[in-house]
Amino acid sequence: MATSKTLGESLRQHGVSRRGFLKFCAATASMMALPPSMAPAIAQALEKARRPSVIWLSFQECTGCTESLTRSFSPTVENLIFDVISLDYHHTLQAAAGDAAEHAREQAMNSNAGEYLVVVDGSLPGPKANPGYSTIAGISNYDMLMDTIDGAAAVVAVGTCAAFGGLPKADPNPTGAVSVQDLVKDKPVINVSGCPPVPMVITGVLAQFLTFGTIPELDEYGRPRAFFGQSIHDRCYRRPFYDKGKFAESFDDEGAKAGWCLYRLGCKGPMTYNACATMKWNGGASWPVEAGYPCLGCSEPDFWDAGGFYKALSVPTGSPGDVLLTAGAVGAAVGVGAGLMSRNQGKQAAKHHDKVTADQLEEKL
Repeated sequence: MATSKTLGESLRQHGVSRRGFLKFCAATASMMALPPSMAPAIAQALEKARRPSVIWLSFQECTGCTESLTRSFSPTVENLIFDVISLDYHHTLQAAAGDAAEHAREQAMNSNAGEYLVVVDGSLPGPKANPGYSTIAGISNYDMLMDTIDGAAAVVAVGTCAAFGGLPKADPNPTGAVSVQDLVKDKPVINVSGCPPVPMVITGVLAQFLTFGTIPELDEYGRPRAFFGQSIHDRCYRRPFYDKGKFAESFDDEGAKAGWCLYRLGCKGPMTYNACATMKWNGGASWPVEAGYPCLGCSEPDFWDAGGFYKALSVPTGSPGDVLLTAGAVGAAVGVGAGLMSRNQGKQAAKHHDKVTADQLEEKL
């Protein structure tokens, strides 16, 4: 359970020097889009902060969000944060099982009432759906969530499944999947979307809560604006090629080898808001677009049903698609137009995925 030690004391116990602690605070300020002058204030707040109890619930998900989080490289903010929180319940990482696991969850709730954080990854079958679609220890996802958040200070929905329903909610949504924010109305909910999300975005939210006891500024989708305030397109290193009208036409042509824009190969960067291009993955080594793969728009609501992944910017029904496909001629104007359409009409995106039956699939194998 959560310890009485302060975060500063725990860091020193883990061998973090005062100099290292201040570097950590400066990195935390930068991660939360705060000026460097805020580092001393963060240091003072964290020095006195107590280790918070965190209960992590996994529902209809693929464990990709946990996999993302554990792929951190030392020494990083992720490591330091997770060395000093009390992760009291996590289906994948905990050693306990059966009754002992559920006892740990209940004890964490009772011992830290009103102060613990609940992290959720995965969507849930809605309250009107068959509860047997997804259960843990014989408890439906819905009942476990409602029980656990009762004494929580805040809820963090990690990954697009938890934030917006994700893949389980994709048409035809057989389990009646809903997002966390569809169900939780009396607690603050922070959406950290992405399939999976960037690890430092998750820990950045925790750092904000640890430092100030408040949730970060959120956008219209409930996401931290510091990380989701700009589009992939605006941060992308391939943007100059877009502006010059230089596009890869296939994954192995000369344009692709030269690092040209992947817009015509289906990149959804103009309509996707995330920090992938700046924070990257695997210790800042790379990210999908840098590896030659177009952005799928996975941090946006209903991205799975928003059109073909490899079609040039699947756009809302009724939009002038032919105009969009002339990006080589109109350059940046297309990005602006596509971004506006995404914001204003994204919920009515056309469903262009080809449907296939089990029999048809078997014929192709």
